[in-house]
Amino acid sequence: MVTRNFMRPPEENEEYQVGDKVEVNCDHEKNGQRVRGWLRGTVVQVENKMLAVQFKQNIYLTDGWMVPDQVLWFPFQSQHVRPVGSRNKEAVDRSALL
Repeated sequence: MVTRNFMRPPEENEEYQVGDKVEVNCDHEKNGQRVRGWLRGTVVQVENKMLAVQFKQNIYLTDGWMVPDQVLWFPFQSQHVRPVGSRNKEAVDRSALL
């Protein structure tokens, strides 16, 4: 009788490391006005399920308060965080299909 293992070890899901450049969809200042959009930041801390991103510009919580240390925390799987250059990578992939 042949035995087969159907289980596999969990995959390492750590996509981000300290120092990585990312883009975050958040409220921030642009040309003196508060806007919501993608803003570049740097990963400054990685925990078990969360990562911290720090910015050089003022950022705001959705209820209007400015974040004094300019750091926002996100879960790894957040749709509001993406690596810098993901738009360019998608554009290159699409152009290869044409």
